[in-house]
Amino acid sequence: MSSPESVRDAPDSETDWATPAERSGYRTTPTFAETVAYLERLARAYPDRIRLESFGRSGEGRPLLAVVASRDGVFDPATVHASGRAVLLVQNCIHSGEPDGKDACLALLRDVVRKEERAKLLERVVLVVVPIYNVDGHERRSGFHRINQNGPEPAGWRANATNLNLNRDYLKADAPETRAFLRLFHRWMPDFFVDDHVTDGADFEYDVTFAIDATPDVFPATAEWVRSVVTPGIERHVNASGHLAFPAAVFLRDDADPAQGLAFNENPPRFSTGYVTLENRPALLVEMHMLKDYRTRVGGNYEVLRGLLEILDREAPALKARNRDADEAASRLGTRPGRAADFPLVVASTGETTEVPFRGVGYDRYPSAASGSTAVRYSREPRATRLPMETRARVAVTVRPPSGYIVPRPWTRVVDVLEAHGVAMRRTTTEWTGRVERYRCSGMRWPSRPFEGRFPILRGGNVEREFGAFGSCVLSVETMTFPEGPVVVPLDQRLSKVAIHWLEPEAPDSALRWGFFDAIFEQKEGAEPYVLEPLAAKALASDPAQKTEFESRLKDPAFAGNPGARLDFFYERSPWFAAQRIGEYPVGRLLSLEDVPTEGPAAGRPA
Repeated sequence: MSSPESVRDAPDSETDWATPAERSGYRTTPTFAETVAYLERLARAYPDRIRLESFGRSGEGRPLLAVVASRDGVFDPATVHASGRAVLLVQNCIHSGEPDGKDACLALLRDVVRKEERAKLLERVVLVVVPIYNVDGHERRSGFHRINQNGPEPAGWRANATNLNLNRDYLKADAPETRAFLRLFHRWMPDFFVDDHVTDGADFEYDVTFAIDATPDVFPATAEWVRSVVTPGIERHVNASGHLAFPAAVFLRDDADPAQGLAFNENPPRFSTGYVTLENRPALLVEMHMLKDYRTRVGGNYEVLRGLLEILDREAPALKARNRDADEAASRLGTRPGRAADFPLVVASTGETTEVPFRGVGYDRYPSAASGSTAVRYSREPRATRLPMETRARVAVTVRPPSGYIVPRPWTRVVDVLEAHGVAMRRTTTEWTGRVERYRCSGMRWPSRPFEGRFPILRGGNVEREFGAFGSCVLSVETMTFPEGPVVVPLDQRLSKVAIHWLEPEAPDSALRWGFFDAIFEQKEGAEPYVLEPLAAKALASDPAQKTEFESRLKDPAFAGNPGARLDFFYERSPWFAAQRIGEYPVGRLLSLEDVPTEGPAAGRPA
């Protein structure tokens, strides 16, 4: 199989340019300091083609670095975009125990500045590489972090210094690394994004698996280009290079029975690639196979990126045109209130499957004395087969976009996240009363243990199966009064999808789901039994419907035997309880922006 071109045997009067991984025979991956030293040496030798820039600091204070490779020494994003060149942003080591992309990118950066045939890859593309995104996790090195991965040793840790998985943080943006990434993303405004990973899960022959979202929440022209050009182009290139690629992320429908086939890959905006979809850009997820040796994995990752660069070099003008059209379409979402098309909030599998050829390996299933269930034992014997694969997606939840949202002034943490994402906002200049749509939410359930530092009410896949389903939010139109100072978020902007996903309660990673509005579900007033007893007696005597409902509830022994719950039944149906406004979502959906007195931008962001 091919691998990044080693220059160990190439004539060079000054230096051997082998990467640290190449020098070690792919037994190890370099530390943060060793990685930076190699890149700084490359930048000193080729200052007209390579530049390092810092885009923030990690929680522990380490610099977050990006490396820019440009064929002509132009390193200014605005100038690059004005020239018509595409910007490719490649992110590595978000899970720092998965360093394949980092070492592939060190070799690729070297080759595009030192080898003429590779330099041609940057004719119409500028390459921006984040070699190590999760730098704090990267430096927490151990040989015991990736039990199911075949090297290198030692390897970094999956989470950051506060034990947050950064690939669950893109929309809620809790981590300083996430906030820094958003600044980098908007500074460069890439035309295409790549996130490099290593698989968990099943065994199979492929050393490269990859996925590019082309589901109904992707701009249609972009989705068609991904399906017809990018995905097959990368697969052909990787296979021709001597590696073996499968054009989807491999998730088994049943871990104990591989014959059940391959599951749909959910992609909400807590993930990097799901978030970039909200930014109206195509995003590639690379998953190298964990059990292949490190040399093979780094080489395969290199070939994925080289194949993509070849495609982008040919397709740069068309790609940039599609991105402009996608931005324009997003900026029109709030311009037709009441008449806008339904916007997809949740995309899920239809459950339908298609048989696809799959190059797996042999396995047997056996009863496990340890787990008490059926277990799978893989051999290394290649086994070509056909598997059912969930290939069709449906829009499971939609919303009709308003003209914009109005967020009351006290909810500063919610507004802070919008600001971090660069969403355009304004503030009201006087008290305003008007008709808005607003939600009332009920039936929420919270997990018994935290998930990514919070207790979320999340929708989707394993998270919902583990933590419980979302309740319900009912929309109504009413007149509301807002004191001076709320934030108004218009949807006639490029980042309209980010605002919708953050502020619509039923979006999979909304502020409400992540716990930013938990306080609206808290009961703050109550009553003692001596007050509730006469209230209950009066309801039983004067309200036949409430009496019938109460008697029906008494059939539940747990309820019948709980005096407090019995009295709460009547209190929760009283006007004293209703006055607490429990579950009233404070964000309003604006039917029109015309009569809302605003000035901006809010919080220093351009409107």
